[in-house]
Amino acid sequence: MIKNPRTRRTLSLILLILGGLMLFLAPPNEWAGAVLVALAIALEIIGAVLGRRK
Repeated sequence: MIKNPRTRRTLSLILLILGGLMLFLAPPNEWAGAVLVALAIALEIIGAVLGRRK
């Protein structure tokens, strides 16, 4: 796990932004869109968890 708080916060912010972009740019195709939305939600959760750890 990443111990440096500054690096962890930076990585958290990058993951949150990447997840938001993936949610915004997900194609309307059923399967591809569902997969991208699931990946985006996973990135958002990982980013939020990394940002909250002490």
